[in-house]
Amino acid sequence: MTFDAIVVGGSFAGLSAALILARARREVLVIDSGLPRNRFAAHSHGVLGQDGIAGAELLRNAKTQLLDYPTVRWISDTVTTAQPTVDGFVVGTESGDSWATRKLLLATGIRDELPELPGLAERWGHSVVHCPYCHGYEIGGGAIGLLGGHEKSATMAALLADWGDVTLFAHGMTLEADDLAALQRRGVSIEHAAVVGLEGEAPALSAAVLADGRRVELRALFVTARQHMAAPLVEQLGCALEDSPIGVLIQVDAGKQTSVPGIYAAGDATLVGNISLASAEGVRAGVSMHHALVAEDSRASR
Repeated sequence: MTFDAIVVGGSFAGLSAALILARARREVLVIDSGLPRNRFAAHSHGVLGQDGIAGAELLRNAKTQLLDYPTVRWISDTVTTAQPTVDGFVVGTESGDSWATRKLLLATGIRDELPELPGLAERWGHSVVHCPYCHGYEIGGGAIGLLGGHEKSATMAALLADWGDVTLFAHGMTLEADDLAALQRRGVSIEHAAVVGLEGEAPALSAAVLADGRRVELRALFVTARQHMAAPLVEQLGCALEDSPIGVLIQVDAGKQTSVPGIYAAGDATLVGNISLASAEGVRAGVSMHHALVAEDSRASR
């Protein structure tokens, strides 16, 4: 059997695209490894009508509703290979199965490379976070920090001042005079000593430990994780990539199609980083894939 579309990745972007295609009565296969990026966070915030729901619960509900459509099939597996064929693409999985499709959506997301700082990994998604819109309100104000060293650190530190009393740990970066003035106006403190560890009863955080022995009390620490592709399929298929301040991303057009015709991408691998935006981009990809399928069907019938 050849599916109309295979969706690799069953998180928010992939599920949204699959739902659009299912509602167009298309044969869809979702292959998911069960490792969504937000699995480290206990709750998801900023999702309209679902504020505070656990991400895992949101995905379970979405999957249940998707599988009510008779043209949808779901496989819990990891896609390890993908290659073009005369009629589309074929993907291979870790279990040894292979599946053919006319269109392919890469919703595999990204892998976060966390800074190598003792005490950070065990707090990731709880008291060490990356997105103030997802986690800032729940921190509840007070002392918060930002681990700098990123080209947008000064901008981020000024932004964070709406969520608490911010300390920017410069982490070796040099701040320009304009940045210093803006941070002063926003009440941001700047700490130039290196952070060498985090303290507190994990996953909670109580302080950042500095190289000179001082401790800066904190309720939360924001970090910018370096991003990498979560799966090797992009490179295998030859999809064009582009650099961003946070890592390499898949290059897509307005319809979410990659540089390879018939292959689409949506989600964090195309710079989303938010459940609502990922879902919206998945919808965009699903609609674009359906339009392409209809165009092919129309040409074939002439």
